[in-house]
Amino acid sequence: MFRYRTGANPAGRVIAMIADVMALILGLWILLYLLDANRANRLVQFVHDAATWLAGWSLHLFALDQAWAQVVVGYGLAAVVYLFVGHAIANRMGHRH
Repeated sequence: MFRYRTGANPAGRVIAMIADVMALILGLWILLYLLDANRANRLVQFVHDAATWLAGWSLHLFALDQAWAQVVVGYGLAAVVYLFVGHAIANRMGHRH
């Protein structure tokens, strides 16, 4: 699937994969929101709940007038931070000998 450059450290690979899954959930919610997915659907509800939990700290950092922009910025910021921090930690672990 994905190749992770974290050296031979399996813990680093796990951290990178977790960061990717978190960002994927957040990105999926942004896409579902923008496509106006049926919020009564269980899968949509699950993705929304998981994304809201993951992005709870970033959802209202900025007050934007458009709802779609609020979703993209709030959830997107969390996704970028998780990717950056998760991969930084994983790469740091991979360089330790």
